Amino acid sequence: MNNLLAISLIGIGATATMDLWNLVRKFLFGMTPPNYAMVGRWLAYMPQGRFRHTAISTSAPIRGEHFIGWTAHYATGMAFAAVLVAFAGEPWIYHPTLGPALAVGVATVAAPFLLMQPGMGAGIAARRTPKPNVARVHSLINHGVFGLGLFATGWLLQLCYSM
Repeated sequence: MNNLLAISLIGIGATATMDLWNLVRKFLFGMTPPNYAMVGRWLAYMPQGRFRHTAISTSAPIRGEHFIGWTAHYATGMAFAAVLVAFAGEPWIYHPTLGPALAVGVATVAAPFLLMQPGMGAGIAARRTPKPNVARVHSLINHGVFGLGLFATGWLLQLCYSM
C-alpha cells in the first residue's frame, strides 16, 4: 500500500473514531460535541488578517464555515497521522503499536490548547471558559481517543493488507 494513502486513511479513521466518541458522549452524558463550524469561522477570518477573536461565536458567520471546519478537522487528523509516522518511523504503518499512537494522540492536545482555544477567545488551555479544568480533561480524553483511533485504524489497515 502507498504510504501516503495509508497515512491519509489512518488519519481519517482516527478522526472518525474521535467523532464517534463525541456522539457517544452526547448520547450517554448529554455533552455537546465540538462545533467545527466555529473552527471554520476562525480559519475563514485568517485571510482577512484576523487570527484572534474575543469570542468566535460572536464574530459574524462566514459562508461555508461548516464545510471549512469539517474539512480542516479531517485534514488535521491526516496531518497528525503523518506526525505519528514521522515520530514512530515508516515501519509503524506495517506494524502498528499502541504506545506511539497514544503518545502522539495525547500530544495533539497542544493544538487546541495553544492555538485554537486562544485564537477563538477561550484562552490558553481553555482558561477563559466557565469550567476550564473540565474542558481540559475532556480535550485530553478526546485526543486520547484520537490516539486509540490511530492505533485501531493502523491495525485494521494492516489486517486488511495482510489478507
